[in-house]
Amino acid sequence: MDGVKALVFDVFGTVVDWRSSVSRHAAAFGAAHGISADWAAFADGWRGKYQPYMGKVRSGELPWTKLDELHRMGLVELLGEFGIEGVSEGAIDELNLAWHRLDPWPDAPAGLSRLKARYIIGTMSNGNVALMTNMAKYAGLPWDVILGAELAQAYKPDPKTYLTGAELLGLEPGQVMMVAAHQSDLLAAGAQGLKTAFVPRPMEFGPDRRPDPTPDPSFDIVAADFRDLASQMGV
Repeated sequence: MDGVKALVFDVFGTVVDWRSSVSRHAAAFGAAHGISADWAAFADGWRGKYQPYMGKVRSGELPWTKLDELHRMGLVELLGEFGIEGVSEGAIDELNLAWHRLDPWPDAPAGLSRLKARYIIGTMSNGNVALMTNMAKYAGLPWDVILGAELAQAYKPDPKTYLTGAELLGLEPGQVMMVAAHQSDLLAAGAQGLKTAFVPRPMEFGPDRRPDPTPDPSFDIVAADFRDLASQMGV
């Protein structure tokens, strides 16, 4: 790992606990509007719109569209599926900002700060720049730089996303390490020459949906959390 100069991170699920956070914000929305629902299922349903809407961009059905707008499209569709009607456009806009206010996993701020002492650290997310910036302020995430889909105009796992990030940092792919809790993300990054670090987040989808924790043998590092990652990276 001596040649690694920067670590870039998947964010949703890897750095922040989107499910608990979105559930909480959705419950507050429901309380404000007198609406009862299974808000954890609502959060899961909203997240379930993520890949299909990005797929419309990848296929050309939609032009390049930033994630905030895709989230809102999915939210409008989801409200209909839950039978929630009569909500103002302003209230929908406000609820859509739930993704800007996600809580970090407990080890994330401290672990990132340790890594930042030696390495460039940044996002490698499908989230747009405003979303990532606002989330960083909310959650205390000490990024050096915001990279990812909006700058590349391509959604992961498109190779352009990873390679544009490395290029913007003035680094070769092998000098950049991708950190994620999602093995498919790491495999896509590794195929482009990036180093890879797997940090499982077994509670990302709640207690009833545990992702496979068995790491692919190609990963350069497997860490229990960001503190362990920092230790393995020598900081």
